[in-house]
Amino acid sequence: MKKTILITGGAGFIGSHVVRRFVNNYPGYLVVNADKLTYAGNLENLTDIDTKKNYLFEKIDIVDKQSVLDLFKKYSFDGIIHLAAESHVDRSITGPDEFVFTNIVGTVNLLNAALNSWKNAPEGKLFYHISTDEVYGSLGKEGLFTEQTAYDPKSPYSASKASSDHMVRAYNHTFGIPVVISNCSNNYGPNQFPEKLIPLAINNIKNNKPIPVYGKGENIRDWLYVEDHASAIDLIFHHGKVGETYNIGGNNEWKNIDLILLLCRIMDKKINQSAGTSEKLITYVKDRPGHDLRYAIDSSKLQKELGWSPIPEFADGLEKTVEWYLTNLKWLERVLSGDYGKYYDFMYSGK
Repeated sequence: MKKTILITGGAGFIGSHVVRRFVNNYPGYLVVNADKLTYAGNLENLTDIDTKKNYLFEKIDIVDKQSVLDLFKKYSFDGIIHLAAESHVDRSITGPDEFVFTNIVGTVNLLNAALNSWKNAPEGKLFYHISTDEVYGSLGKEGLFTEQTAYDPKSPYSASKASSDHMVRAYNHTFGIPVVISNCSNNYGPNQFPEKLIPLAINNIKNNKPIPVYGKGENIRDWLYVEDHASAIDLIFHHGKVGETYNIGGNNEWKNIDLILLLCRIMDKKINQSAGTSEKLITYVKDRPGHDLRYAIDSSKLQKELGWSPIPEFADGLEKTVEWYLTNLKWLERVLSGDYGKYYDFMYSGK
């Protein structure tokens, strides 16, 4: 193998798309997927590539310092793509400790292991840290987040990611670890855990349950199709400039309520019910504490320097996403019931 690449959180939503892309596009790379397999980590996301010769899975918790050190002793990593994170804002409000441990301590454990492994030969190595646009705080009606926007996190989740970003930069400046960071907007697409807005709404419409919308649905997000994010990560990993930050956005702002109304129209057509049926399920609920009003990414740096651009129109991407969930109902049922965890036991017990 030409290179050995560690992808953390590779059984999760975004991570599984990145793992698949690297395994399929770079047969000369050994891709090691390290995941704790929490509620959001699902190896069934990777059944199409999990027997390929250039793919290996390691079950570890990055909060466990010794496990991380042992992993780096077992493999000589040329690059790290760090996606493992607790990422659901609501969960960070009810239980922030887990976000501090995974997102901050876990990242520092990986940085220390990389520092120890690469201290004599950092040339050609790369620690690529995947972050979020939420570290920038909230926008008003105008403006965009750029790579120079000051950090102003508002939730325990975004504060933990901001802290991990700072630690990654500190290890670059203090110890010389080659790093790159990207901050992305809201992702959507196949395999997303159904606690997030779009798959939650799809599942609730399918089962004739209320669709919860915070406040009046006025919050605005920039939506990015997950495979576009994976292609951006690929480009940044291979061609990004060490020490730089790249923002990844879909150029695709939607109010939550407008997104849900579009999704309702698509679902009515897909499941052959009268127009307006799904819309009746919309239920406004009390807004979450500290809910940021608007996120919007300026990804012009990434587009100009590396030639990246998002591909599908939002309506097309959303329709593809709906189609995937409706044709993968067994996957959805296993995720909701917790049975997806049995796949690890089936594939890896005794190994």
